[in-house]
Amino acid sequence: MILTDVQKYLLTTKRASLEQLEMRFGMSGEALRGMLERLVRKGRVRRNIGEKCSHCCNCSPETIEFYEWIEAEEQP
Repeated sequence: MILTDVQKYLLTTKRASLEQLEMRFGMSGEALRGMLERLVRKGRVRRNIGEKCSHCCNCSPETIEFYEWIEAEEQP
């Protein structure tokens, strides 16, 4: 199951951008966001949006949208 694969990947890497997840799983960001939101609701993953740098406008939203595994002691 792909949700389990995403979970295992984040457990191993601890943090990944949406772009990295798209490349790893060969899926669109929208499809992945649905799965990642489920993990966020379960308290296993945290979503962070980085800020664009001030000197360019080339950063795509997927490169600054990060998902981070929440360690067991941090989970509610």
